[in-house]
Parts: sequence; structure tokens; C-alpha cells
Amino acid sequence: MPASLVLASGSPRRRELLSHFGLPFVVFPAEVDERVAAGESPAAAAERLARAKAKAGRRASPGAVVVAADTLVALDGQIFGKPAGAAGAKRTLRSLSGRTHEVHTGLCVAGPAGIRSRAVTSRVRMRALSGGEIDWYVATGEPLDKAGAYAVQGRGAIFVEAIDGSWSNVVGLPLAELTPMLSEAGVALPWIA
Repeated sequence: MPASLVLASGSPRRRELLSHFGLPFVVFPAEVDERVAAGESPAAAAERLARAKAKAGRRASPGAVVVAADTLVALDGQIFGKPAGAAGAKRTLRSLSGRTHEVHTGLCVAGPAGIRSRAVTSRVRMRALSGGEIDWYVATGEPLDKAGAYAVQGRGAIFVEAIDGSWSNVVGLPLAELTPMLSEAGVALPWIA
């Protein structure tokens, strides 16, 4: 029997954030080609990728409401996805050090009532980092599977001076924006009688 709510992501951070709604759901890590098309803006790419993940989730669970997201970090038009190893993480952190970058999360909810998607953008100011700080942080392993090579909900928080916009968006699932999308998709939110 297909689940009524599916998270099309293997991210433990998205799983934890979606659990805040108090709704039962299953996890289906949707595998899609995550390459960004030439000339595609980071926000448009994130939204397109979230839609592709949601559609993959719908194929696996046709009667379910599927939540999908994709997060990209951008600075001066350059996209920083998950780094390719420790050297890539160090390069990314050196680029973001002392600068303000954007975190774009594409968000998609697909269900029997249709597909809704949008991009959510937050701006993050990272303080200037020393070479020793970058080496230490990369050695922890935390930045190796994170867009932008840092986790604001983890040790990476010590580098973040300010966030303009949604904190949960920076983590990978913008909850305030997701709430009405779930309601519009027919998900029975626990506070609605």
C-alpha cells in the first residue's frame, strides 16, 4: 500500500525538518540527474531539480503526496553544490569566507491535486575564516555532503554571522513555505480540525 506522504530525499536533515509537522511519512530517495543547465539561474535549477525528484517519487508512489527539495548555494552567479572531496570543500569555504552568498532551495509538492513548486532564497553572511579553521572543519567530515560545504545546523554554525531569510531553507527544507503547499495538496495538517 503506498504511503500517503513521501519525502523524495535521503537527506537526514530534510527528514528531521519534515518530522516537525508530526505527520507520518516514508522516505524515498529520488535519484535524478542534478546537473545544472547552461545559463540556468541557481533558483530555477533548484526548482527544476525539486520537480524532477517529486515526479520520480510520484512514479514510485502514485497515490501519495510527495515532498521534494533541492538546495544550491551560489555566490556571484557561481553554484557551489556538494564538494568533490576535501580539496573541493576547502576551495568552496575559501570562496564563501567573509562574503554573503545565497542559498536557493527548490521546493515541490506533487500529489493527486497536481504539482506545486517554487524556489526559496535566503542570504547567508559568513565571517572571514582562517586556513586553520577551514582545515579543522573539513577534517570533521561535516562539509563533505553539504551544498556549499557547510552545515548551518551543525559545526558550520560557528562561521555564520547572519541569515536574511528562512533558517530552515538554509538547512534544506523551507518549512514556512512548505506549510501552505501541503495544505493545498490535501494533506491533513494536525492543527486543522
